[in-house]
Amino acid sequence: MSRILVLRPSAKINLTLRVGPRLPDGYHEVRTLLQSVALADSLTLAARRGPFALATRTPGVPADRDNLVWKAAELLWRSAGRTGEPRDAHVKLEKGIPSAAGLGGGSADAAAALVGLNTLWDLRRPRRELLKLASMLGSDVPFFLQGGTAFGVGRGDELYPVDDIHRLGLIVIKPSFGVSAADAYRWLDEDRAAGEASESGAGVRRDLEVGWPNGPIALGNDLEEPVSRRHPAIREMVAACLREGAAAAAMTGSGSAVFGVFSEASAKRAIRRLQRPDWLVQLTRTLSRQESRRRLGL
Repeated sequence: MSRILVLRPSAKINLTLRVGPRLPDGYHEVRTLLQSVALADSLTLAARRGPFALATRTPGVPADRDNLVWKAAELLWRSAGRTGEPRDAHVKLEKGIPSAAGLGGGSADAAAALVGLNTLWDLRRPRRELLKLASMLGSDVPFFLQGGTAFGVGRGDELYPVDDIHRLGLIVIKPSFGVSAADAYRWLDEDRAAGEASESGAGVRRDLEVGWPNGPIALGNDLEEPVSRRHPAIREMVAACLREGAAAAAMTGSGSAVFGVFSEASAKRAIRRLQRPDWLVQLTRTLSRQESRRRLGL
């Protein structure tokens, strides 16, 4: 049992995120344009006799059943009709995607675990089945099996692939604090109830040319305003990107990370001027669907 796989699941940003009212089940219906970016984690999966094991050195990232990689392993194991606890695989997780940032790192890792363990355990589950399992792990997880540029509706897990946008340089800034999705959506609901945000389109819109024939898209995130109200650093990061020449900038997902869109050349120049002691500033770029899927071995 010496087989080893190395997968590099990529992060995502939300180019747009429009949030409907809170539904009776507690979730919100969303409309979002998702985009793969080159920031990545690394999963090394090795066939090893004995109980399933997960290892990581990243502080604050669990290496037990609380990790989505472990949950993915359990779900795939059961779906294959195997009994008992998952076994005969060891996964080493190295984080390059910041956590609690709205970049989907945990969901990307779960998608990679489904793909890698499907191969390592020789289950031969088709992609459509992996997509079903992915949606059971979280609303973002199916996107990472799709990659590139995709439109998500419902809880974000009903995906419609669209033409890849053209390649863009990005600077991603993660402040010293994180934001949970539950908090971000709760703050949006509170602000709407107080009349401080509309039911849709509350976020600031910023036009961005992405190479589509029908013209630019309007970047905007309905969660940005309520999160910024509690964490003014979000506004500071967006403003800093724009001052340094970003074509557009916005918060991704539920935060706390912000991305600025540049040409690749201007991003390399701007990153030096965006350094702050309490900001993690990373240079990256958009990925095509083919590039993001190749990193997962698809």
